[in-house]
Amino acid sequence: MNGKAGQRTKTGVALGALRVVFLLISGASLGCENPELSLPSSAEVEESYTYGGGLSATMNGNVAEVTIVQADRQIRRGGTLWVKVGPYVLLFSKETEGLFRAYPGLAGVRAVTITPDGAEVARALLTRGTLNDLTWRRALNIAGLA
Repeated sequence: MNGKAGQRTKTGVALGALRVVFLLISGASLGCENPELSLPSSAEVEESYTYGGGLSATMNGNVAEVTIVQADRQIRRGGTLWVKVGPYVLLFSKETEGLFRAYPGLAGVRAVTITPDGAEVARALLTRGTLNDLTWRRALNIAGLA
């Protein structure tokens, strides 16, 4: 046998292909960096929202859960429609958009509305990536009208 044994056999071709794949994967992994997937604290979530009524926030994994107290007069005046819309007014806000931009690890924001006596009346979840720049503007405009 000479020094080139195995180069033209199936084993030699397979080893050569394996080397190329290994080099491509190694090169690709060098260029990839893990993004910093930071999360806000409960206090940071609370501080980011401006709400006249009672507001509290907790972190449940990588989802921020914001609870707001909806006044009885709003519920009486607006009825079930206003109750259903309550969480979306909070979710479709500049504050929520700002949280998603500032904290790449935040997967979603859940809004929960309760009555002053603590009874839950509605909840909604907005996940990261649901809205793009255009649909954020539209959502902010619609929520502003509400």
